[in-house]
Amino acid sequence: MNKNFIKYRGNPNLDLENIVSKSNSFYENIKQRKTIREFSKKTFPISVIENCIKAAGTAPSGANMQPWHFSISKRNELRKLLRKEAEIEENNFYKEKAPKDWLDALEPLGTDANKPFLEDAPYIIGIFAKNYGIMKNGKKVKHYYANESVGIATGILITALHLAGLSTLTHTPSPMGFMNKIFSRPQNERPYLLLVVGIAKNNTLIPDIEKLPLEKISSKT
Repeated sequence: MNKNFIKYRGNPNLDLENIVSKSNSFYENIKQRKTIREFSKKTFPISVIENCIKAAGTAPSGANMQPWHFSISKRNELRKLLRKEAEIEENNFYKEKAPKDWLDALEPLGTDANKPFLEDAPYIIGIFAKNYGIMKNGKKVKHYYANESVGIATGILITALHLAGLSTLTHTPSPMGFMNKIFSRPQNERPYLLLVVGIAKNNTLIPDIEKLPLEKISSKT
């Protein structure tokens, strides 16, 4: 037996008698997750965010390189700069870069270049992907499947935040290079997305959209 291996203790959630109902209960819960663009001023302990990030850090990754970094920003002056820089890129996107078919697809969602949530929400998480790591001696170490790994970790993070009762918004201004400066992250960390986290404002309106049914997103062989 490989000395670097330990015995697996098993999944503590395994309950064959109730496995179907438990899976359906999770679906009924997670389908209530919605993207929110209006956040209240209510706040909560940063430890909630930290616990959810710890959950994200359990994600699988290529060769266990764990090529992610989560930078938390509380409501402060830097957030005004973050909004300013993001809105510059968004204005360029809506006015010059975005093709008409993409703008047509966005129209039902009511999005535009204004991003007040970047200031309003109590927390923003800047998520970064590391294409390579840097050892103490300065040597570069390639990280395999960084995009896929960070995507899985981000999905776990969003789910954990939802289960904690919080609302989120994924935001990907393009380009996102300004994030390295604002979050003081090194150049080997590539901006992946901004995750806005908070409590939805009372009477918030969301687009009336539906998700595809099972038969449209899966098949059996």
